[in-house]
Amino acid sequence: MSIAHLRKEYRRERFDEADAAADPVEQFARWFDEALKAELPEPNAMTVATVDRSGRPSARIILIKAFDARGFVFYTNYASRKGRELAENPHAALLFHWVELERQVRIEGVIEKVDAADSDAYFRERPLGSRHGAWASTQSAVLPDRETLEQKVAQIAREMGDDPPRPPHWGGYRLVPDRFEFWQGRPSRLHDRLQYVPQGQGLWRIERLSP
Repeated sequence: MSIAHLRKEYRRERFDEADAAADPVEQFARWFDEALKAELPEPNAMTVATVDRSGRPSARIILIKAFDARGFVFYTNYASRKGRELAENPHAALLFHWVELERQVRIEGVIEKVDAADSDAYFRERPLGSRHGAWASTQSAVLPDRETLEQKVAQIAREMGDDPPRPPHWGGYRLVPDRFEFWQGRPSRLHDRLQYVPQGQGLWRIERLSP
């Protein structure tokens, strides 16, 4: 089967400068709210791209857990591949793709760890099985088999019970943004692309990019 001719014409909406919020976080909140109201599957799913010390990139899907004027928050194992790469190079990029709305949002910036108290609070909200799993999994490390992981989870459950504390190797990251792009699909691949770049003092400049 040839995939060369697989394509879709994007005709749903347009995105003009007059429609854009002055602040990119507000614009993101508008589009995120529309994704929620459209009942899309996992509208909070995003690609997180990192780069190691040698310049080799990697990417994976993670769920965003909070966002505000300070940045965009997700949680993970600090010793995972992404955690190690962020320790070497704190620059990262996020990508949201809401295919049903024919939209993408690209966000770039610098990563910082969230406060321990915030990580503690979120960890307590997680399902018990996920809390046990955070202790049992040495994320991104090679496993001999599935049974080894399941035995470790069972051991953690026996030892820690129903109220395990947050592991020291697990917590939150916040991407502090310094660039946004809002992408709305348009016919003939002539998409609307509006980029926000910082101007200082909390102000942003909106630029139209060629599709």
